[in-house]
Amino acid sequence: MPQNDKPRTLDAFKLLRLRADGSLGPLFINRRQVIKPGVWLKAEDHPTKGYARRPGWHAAPAPNAPHLTNRGRRWMRVQLRNFRSLVRPKSQGGA
Repeated sequence: MPQNDKPRTLDAFKLLRLRADGSLGPLFINRRQVIKPGVWLKAEDHPTKGYARRPGWHAAPAPNAPHLTNRGRRWMRVQLRNFRSLVRPKSQGGA
């Protein structure tokens, strides 16, 4: 791939659930999925009763989400490709 055709990427942080067996998974949506570090994953849509439909991966520019607990969870550095930025309220770690 020529240098100019590289996809747009961004380093970010994602809070994942740390299971008793040491595996990582999503916090709320598609909770059974196992997230393996170092593997590119395609964004998916998993409509879930009781939650707004928000397809794709959700990450933060820094390991900060004051509205969520860190207990039983681990912040992981991730790389996003072809992403869309959203403004989050300060109570959710936004500016």
